[in-house]
Parts: sequence; C-alpha cells; structure tokens
Amino acid sequence: MQTKLLAAALLVFLAAPADAGQWRRIFDGRSLAEWTPKITGRKLGDNYRRTFSVRDGAIRVSYDRYDKFAGRFGHLAYARPVSAPFRVRFEYRFYGDYLPDVEAWQHSNSGLMFLGQPPRTMTREQKFPVSMEMQLLGPGGPAPTTGNLCTPGTHVVMADKLVTEHCMNSSIPALPSGRWVKVEVEVRADGEITHFVEGRPALQYSGARLDPTDTDAKPLIARAGGRLPVTSGYLYLQSEGHPVEFRNIELKEID
Repeated sequence: MQTKLLAAALLVFLAAPADAGQWRRIFDGRSLAEWTPKITGRKLGDNYRRTFSVRDGAIRVSYDRYDKFAGRFGHLAYARPVSAPFRVRFEYRFYGDYLPDVEAWQHSNSGLMFLGQPPRTMTREQKFPVSMEMQLLGPGGPAPTTGNLCTPGTHVVMADKLVTEHCMNSSIPALPSGRWVKVEVEVRADGEITHFVEGRPALQYSGARLDPTDTDAKPLIARAGGRLPVTSGYLYLQSEGHPVEFRNIELKEID
C-alpha cells in the first residue's frame, strides 16, 4: 500500500507544472538604475540631451532639448540578458508631437526590443540593436495596429515558413495617444513567442534567429560560431522620434 502511495505521489510530482516564477519590477519608478542608454552617434551610456528621464513613476522619452531628431535613434538597455522562457510586461503611452524632421514611419512609433545583442557590441553609428521588436504604435503611425513585430537583423518562422519581411502587423488596432496601454511578450522554452495587447493575443511566431545577410548581425554570428537561433538577449526600450512613456515594467523568468 505504501509503495502504491509513493508511486502515486511521484506521478503527481512529475505531472505538476514547472515553477512559473514571480513577477518582479525591473524599473524602480524613481531612477534609471540598471538601465543604460545607447543613442546613434553617441557612446554607450551617453544620455544625449536627457532623451531618457524619469517623471511621475514612468520612464519618459523626451525631445524637449532637441532642435531636430537627426537620426539619433535611442535605446535604453536593461542591465543584464534574459533567457527563454520568460515574460515581460509594462504599460506605454504616446504624448506630445513628433520632431519635425522625422520620417512618416516614425510617427507614433516606439517599441520593446528583446532577445537583443549586448549593448557593448553595438557600433557607435548603429541605428537599432539586432533583436526582435514588439512594435508599439499610436494613431498616425506607419500601420493601423499595435503590438506588431519588426526584425532588425533577425528572422522568424510563421506557419512553418521562414519570414524575412521586416515588419508584420498584429490583430490589435492602435489605441489613442495619451492612453496607457498594457502589453506583454511571452517567450517560451520551445521558441514560441506571443505578443499580448490589453490581455489579448496579438501575434504569434517562433524560430527567432539571426539574419546571415544583415551587416549588424554578421559579427554576432561569427562570435556564435555560425549559430543562428536566438534564445537569450537584452531588453531595450526605444526612442524613435515621438515622445513616449513606459511604466510598471515587470519581468518573470520561468524556471
């Protein structure tokens, strides 16, 4: 009888789900501690004209001290890499107006970059980290949806086919500027990635990998001994020419 009870307990243990981990805040709401800026044309750590600041508990992307954008794409990198499986969630909202010299595709446009290259490996003039991007858009942006996918230096698989198109739209309409929008990215151990907007699945794909034809990805591929699949990397918040804020940034690393 005791043997049967032990066997039953073992089966229950083996069938139990893995520890889902705990959500933890990776932005303290007061400072940019553990976050490092990398802006095109500037060295790592140079927060050019206070592009990134903290106000009222949110990371604020502001161009109050800019006269023009001039291609200064900015990215704010979290301090350490994150490996699959994990989930990251936060809220964002656009405010104000874009700078006059930005291109139409930069209007109401920002993003979360994930599975990104180490910040120290970005060149001084590099515009975007090699990464996956959950593209965040508002009305007037380059697409009518938000929670889209863009792939700087990377490719993905959808419906069992390699997709080399740079940006793919989600199923969720872009929401009004000034409104806080809740978004989440889930990266599973099996390589499946899902974008969520306001709790609704917006886009799903898998097979994140480096693009062997991309100039910025080539050095990363060489360092990886020719390996293309990407299962870990850095998180970045984007500065792309339109003022935007981020708050309640949380990460769950799944055991």
